[in-house]
Amino acid sequence: MIGIYGGTFDPIHYGHLRTALEAKEILGLDQIRLVPCQIPPHRDTPGATPAQRLALLEAALADAEPGFRIDTRELERPGPSYMVDTLASIRAEIGAGKPLCLILGLDAFLQLHRWHRWRDLPGLAHIAVMRRPGAEPDFPGELRAWLDQRLVPEPRPLRERACGGVHFIEVSQLEISATRIRAALAQGLSARYLLPDAVLRSIQTLGLYRPPAP
Repeated sequence: MIGIYGGTFDPIHYGHLRTALEAKEILGLDQIRLVPCQIPPHRDTPGATPAQRLALLEAALADAEPGFRIDTRELERPGPSYMVDTLASIRAEIGAGKPLCLILGLDAFLQLHRWHRWRDLPGLAHIAVMRRPGAEPDFPGELRAWLDQRLVPEPRPLRERACGGVHFIEVSQLEISATRIRAALAQGLSARYLLPDAVLRSIQTLGLYRPPAP
């Protein structure tokens, strides 16, 4: 089974990498693809360019776990980076029978009903939702009814079917955010131990997130 983990990765940090690893292990993924978006439909434009964010991802994964890879199709596609288009493209490549799983954080999942063609997603992939241990979310009514028809309590059925299920997994939620990292660097503070040293060196080499010039 292939896992798809999208984001702006502006910059990538240990919060991304740790949850990706745990999702890979819990779900029994053969491969997990980190998919950097070019134009995020639901958030501000990233501070770093697509090429710069890709360079940071490459630095982060240079010594990553086996099975981690970068998928650049959203950077190569014009227009907003809609996940439904990305999954359709991957599904066309891997065929109709191979299990595919979109990995989302709980905050993103709670906004799923606002996504472009969100009802088409289960026809392309499973959805694995990462949440903190013990979290009891309050689902919007439209999403609740949709979820009740697709909820899978165990991960095994995801590996036995190509798509269609929604499964919740509990992962370590490190209190790290790209916003916090950018803010620290813009103030001239250290971001070490929030992200891999290789990524921090690349940030410095590329001159990203610097304090404003006096």
